[in-house]
Amino acid sequence: MEKGIKAYNLRVYGILFSEDKKLLVSHEEMHGRSFTKFPGGGHEFGESLVSGLKREFKEELNIELDSIAHFYTTDFFQVSAFNNQEQLISVYYLVESKQANEINDGMNAIDNPRNTFYWKRINELNENSFTFPVDKLVLEKLKAKN
Repeated sequence: MEKGIKAYNLRVYGILFSEDKKLLVSHEEMHGRSFTKFPGGGHEFGESLVSGLKREFKEELNIELDSIAHFYTTDFFQVSAFNNQEQLISVYYLVESKQANEINDGMNAIDNPRNTFYWKRINELNENSFTFPVDKLVLEKLKAKN
């Protein structure tokens, strides 16, 4: 057991591809840091993982998710990048939305103008495209699957 860990930080993320097979990525600025990750965010008490993911996509992009399938859950110990007393648990889902074409490249999140979304071809992305270790691993798993 890791000393100093006092809580879990549960996160939910969506892996969304466009009709032309581009992957949606999120570039954010928060707490004086800049980072690139998959769209999604914090799970809230009292909601299911799927309802949390739906809420995140509605808050950030104003779109509904039509299809949601589990892809990966963190299976190794990871300290939160923002609080060294929290263990990070991230759950990733493959998602689809009939409204995906409403997301423009460079679009700002509705709830946070410092959060911008970009469409990228999966072969344009590499380990250095993402900031956090779990996102890097998920990209690796996506590339192995495609």
